[in-house]
Amino acid sequence: MSSMIRRATLAAMVLPVTLHAQRPLSMAARSTVYAPHGVVAASQPLASAAGLDVLEHGGNAVDAAVTAAAVLSVVEPMMTGVGGDMFAMVWIAKEHRLVALNASGRAGALMTREELLRRGRTRMPVGGAETITVPGALAGWDELLRKYGTITLAQALAPAIRYAEEGFPVTPVIAADWRDQTEYLMHDSAARATYLDAAGHAPAAGTWFRNPDYARTLREIAARGPATLYGGALGERIVKRVHELGGFLTLEDLRRNRPTWVEPISVPFHGYRVWELPPNNQGVAALEMLRLLEPYDLKAMGLNSAAYLHHLIEAKKLAYADLARYVGDPDHLTVPAERLLSDDYIAARRRHLDERRAADHVDPGEALASETIYLTAADSAGNMVSFINSLFDLFGSGIVVPGTGFALQNRGAGFTLDPDLPNTVAPGKRPFHTLIPAFVTRDGEPYMSFGVMGGSMQAQGHVQVLLNLFVFGMDLQAAIDAARFRHLDGTRVALEPPIADSVRAALRAMGHTIVDERTIQFGGSQAIIRLPRGYAAGSDPRKDGYAAGY
Repeated sequence: MSSMIRRATLAAMVLPVTLHAQRPLSMAARSTVYAPHGVVAASQPLASAAGLDVLEHGGNAVDAAVTAAAVLSVVEPMMTGVGGDMFAMVWIAKEHRLVALNASGRAGALMTREELLRRGRTRMPVGGAETITVPGALAGWDELLRKYGTITLAQALAPAIRYAEEGFPVTPVIAADWRDQTEYLMHDSAARATYLDAAGHAPAAGTWFRNPDYARTLREIAARGPATLYGGALGERIVKRVHELGGFLTLEDLRRNRPTWVEPISVPFHGYRVWELPPNNQGVAALEMLRLLEPYDLKAMGLNSAAYLHHLIEAKKLAYADLARYVGDPDHLTVPAERLLSDDYIAARRRHLDERRAADHVDPGEALASETIYLTAADSAGNMVSFINSLFDLFGSGIVVPGTGFALQNRGAGFTLDPDLPNTVAPGKRPFHTLIPAFVTRDGEPYMSFGVMGGSMQAQGHVQVLLNLFVFGMDLQAAIDAARFRHLDGTRVALEPPIADSVRAALRAMGHTIVDERTIQFGGSQAIIRLPRGYAAGSDPRKDGYAAGY
């Protein structure tokens, strides 16, 4: 490194960040929502309103979360639905404990590495019937309601059925995502018929959209229960169509599906304890990043300074390299998640973090996309729900079984064809997941329910929001609004517009490759903090939703 570059780099690492005059100062300027009794934060207004209505009529946070999730499956159909998977963490006030549910489905009995290789696949396909795995979300909704809810699944589905039948005006961010997938939807006749108009166009913002097929599907589920999908009439239709298109599901795969209650994993951080779900998802990466960053004086570096961003980016590379090597179906792990968070392991990994230079040889695995909804709800009894539901990519596999009105996920794309790894594709395996609802406690008491949707953005987004809160002391909404980075792969990183040009230049001098951020998504966050009395909540301006309380 030349002396000139070294001086410029060191100066950028010492001086606090200053924003270029032509750059926006923030991503938005919303206020934190404060509510005395209960609150819901979701990525679309109708979902927040539906969940809030449940709370106001005596339902609890679980009831509100499932109701809001069902509405999102109608109004944000490219992200979520009964064709996808879900995870949740719930603070149960009556039991004074945090519980976690893994409702991700498994690979079909016919999905083998050998068959994919025989078909000429050198890597997992990213869409189409070969990527369809058992959709676990509906079973998860039902399990949550049966164990901790106060309403039935049919009651939770009622608002979603109404919006699917009667229609709703499409919101702007969702309309843009929908439009971008027009070509993808054209590949499947039922997907085109369901989600595009007669001319092959996606609905624009403000356009009224109806999905009567999905209304009929949800009515069938309300009347017959989840069994209609998991081995019944709806399941038979799904299996038949997936088989016709070359997929790997059997009816017995659907019958065998069961959500799993799991023990969440955690690390202490700045007087709090941060909780994530264990593998098969990437929650351990967020915790590993926090542990890697513990010894550094991040506050002295300055929010979104070159030094600050460099440390976070390099920690992300190390944590995600571990994801690629060690994380997959929990029944097939060779290294437990707790080992990746142990003192000696973290110390050894931290020695690979060069404080002056970007690493170009750390393989973070594939930068998986994921199109996801995250929502959170809290009620007057103190119950809090951290809830995430996804189809993986936008519109998942791109496959809609004719007449059903919903897309099937492409979670199989999360597997690898590399042999002998925990995440190597195999029948009955749960694939690696990006979905990670999160929770924070303080002194054994619930403090915050939060998440950041957006594929491989999720773990690095969790860390950025947490640092905004616990290192820089931000207000909740400001912590969500603050500009983010997203590391992609190798030395490539994207920065949101408010991050200064001088910081970008300093990062380049350190070896980072700054990519055009205009095509990059930086996630969408929702969060609720429990106050001594009442709640504070925030919702990400990068999405269409809001937080609403009563």
